[in-house]
Order: sequence, then structure tokens, then C-alpha cells
Amino acid sequence: MDRSGATARSRATAGVRSGIDSDTGMRAVVPPIYLSTNYSFAGLHARGPYDYSRSANPTRDLLGDALTELDGGAGAVVTASGMGAITTVLMACVPAGGTVLAPHDAYGGTWRLLDALASRGQFTLELTDLTAPDAPARVAEIAPDLLWVETPSNPLLGISDIAGLSAAAHGVDAIVAVDNTFCSPVLQRPLAHGADVSVQSSTKYLNGHSDVVGGVAVAATAELADQLRWWGNCLGVTGGGFDAYLTLRGVRTLHVRMRQHLENAAAFVAAVRDHPAVARLHYPGLPDHPGHDLAARQMDGFGAIVSVELAGGQAAVAALLDGLTCYSLAESLGGVESLVCHPSSMTHAAMPPHVQAAAGLRPGLVRFSLGIEDADDLIVDVLAGLDRAAAASGR
Repeated sequence: MDRSGATARSRATAGVRSGIDSDTGMRAVVPPIYLSTNYSFAGLHARGPYDYSRSANPTRDLLGDALTELDGGAGAVVTASGMGAITTVLMACVPAGGTVLAPHDAYGGTWRLLDALASRGQFTLELTDLTAPDAPARVAEIAPDLLWVETPSNPLLGISDIAGLSAAAHGVDAIVAVDNTFCSPVLQRPLAHGADVSVQSSTKYLNGHSDVVGGVAVAATAELADQLRWWGNCLGVTGGGFDAYLTLRGVRTLHVRMRQHLENAAAFVAAVRDHPAVARLHYPGLPDHPGHDLAARQMDGFGAIVSVELAGGQAAVAALLDGLTCYSLAESLGGVESLVCHPSSMTHAAMPPHVQAAAGLRPGLVRFSLGIEDADDLIVDVLAGLDRAAAASGR
């Protein structure tokens, strides 16, 4: 309790109380949705706090305030998609002709955007392994305007040292943005480790119910937050009121959902790790994962994404998928339902084969997003699928 008598609330409480009791009109416990596109002026030159919903919206502002508090930031821009948030950061933080340094194994949509803008001469793009021991030295050598970090990476779950990379980047006056989609603020808070911007696809864990597409970029300083919001408005990528309302509703159960996600992921890994169909398991919670020790220090849990490389390649993938009943074959992640994805032909299809190979993506890789169903059902289903995969590859 501080000297004013107010109690410093935990992030779990902040998530649950997001927007609660904020309605001053009718005193509704859950705040109303503001769907109006425009707001009346009191008179000539008498603009109120809201005029047009692309620029600002009361419901979207509640969501931005909630996510700012959860991430420990100074302000946020809420966008209509995760890619909208990434685009906003690029426009706000990279001057024309500047340099962006990004991971070689980034999400396929991120790579596509970076590659497309670099090909048009917007900036110079450098790719490197940001999990490597010499990554901070590479940052200092390249001296980018923006360092883009993705940790854990999608889909190989590489772990990058946010604090070490941020220190190196700030030494050459670079801005550091971290894609925190796989963790949410429950498991990782990049700003606390020195990053300047924490970016998420709110489509994933923040909303958590696979019914809203959205994004957010939370800034460490008020000045940078103002720049992000200006660019979000200028680009026209800000999110709508109804999407913000649904996402805010999802945030209220984020902490309890994440507990079940983590529990199911741990049970899944324990069940499949020694199956003969599995050639390699990518999961930071395993002691032999290259980033395990760093993840244990940097994260408050190892996440609920598990990537599995099957020994039988793509034929084994087809056999695994044919018959699953508790996992939907679909892109995205972080919903209450369990999903399975084939990255090379789905989420990372924009990457040419040589780029996929350089990133370590193989045709036999599948990515699981563990939902909150009964763990025993998930395990029985995936083990049957792995048995099919083993039979298809003669194992």
C-alpha cells in the first residue's frame, strides 16, 4: 500500500478490473461499447476528447490503457491487426533509408512485410540469428535504426536475450521492439528488460477466443507512444470499438487461461517427447532446449506453443493430421481451443524455400497451440496421431 492509501495491484487484478466501473453515465459495471464513428463538437473550434473513431475511440482507449498497465508501459496504440501494429512501429521508428535488423527465423508475415518494404527501398534489411552468443556484437556492428526481436520465435521457439540485445542496441542509438505475442504480459514483459516497444497480435492470447483480429504496440515512453498513436491514425490501422470491447473481455480472463494453457503444454511435452515419430521437440521448458536457462530467467513460464519435427517428414505430417479430433488444423494460436499448424505451407508460406531452410523450417515441422481442453483428451488424441505418423514412416 502506498502513502496515499492506494494498494498497488497485481497484473492479474489489473487484467480482471480492466475498464470495470469506469462508466460515469449509467454506472454500468462493464463499460459500454462505443460504436459511433463520430462525435459532436460543442461549437465551432470546441472539439471534445473524441471527434472521429479512427483517431480515438473510448472503448479502444480503455483497452489501450489496460494493455499499457499490463505491459508496464507509458501508452499504446491499438490496431486492427498484429501486422497493423508492426507496420505502425516501422513507420514511427525507421527513417527513410534507415536500417532494420531482424531475426532470420521471424514469423512469415513479419518477414514478408520487411522484405517487401526493403525491396522498395524503404529501408535496408539485415537478418541474423538473434539467439546466437554474438548477437549483441552483431547489433553494435550493424547499428540499425530499429532492432526487431521475436522471442520466443515463431515457430522454432528460439529465445533471445532482451536485456543484452537492448543494451547493445541503445549503445548505437537504436530503438528496440519486441514481438511478445507468444507470451503475453503474463509470461514476459519486454519493457522491463530494456525494450522500447512491446508488440503483440492481440488476436492470440490477449483476446483468447479466436473471434477478433487485432494488435497492440505498447511504448516505454509517452513520447514514443504519441508517435505510435499518430502513425496509427495517419495510416488508418487503428482498431474498431466492438473489437476492442471483445478483446477487453478476453483480457479479464487472461491470467486464468494462461495457467491452463501452461499446464496442458507441460503435460503434452511429457507425453510426446520420447515417441519414436518425434525427431526433435522445440519447447523452452525442456532442459536441453538451447534457450532454456535464459527463458527461465526472462519469462514467468515456458509458454503453450510446442513445435514438433517428425522423423518421417511431410508424409508423417499428413498421417498425424488425418484423424485428429481435439486439434483444429488452422493458422493462429492462443485461443481456448487447441490448434495444429504446418508452418512451411501455412504461416510461413510467404517465405521462399531457401529462406525457410536458412531459418531452420523443415517440411516435417508442425506447431501445436495447446488450448484449455482436458489434458488427457489432448494427449490421447496426439499420441494416436503420432502412432499414425510412425507407421507412415516405417518406425
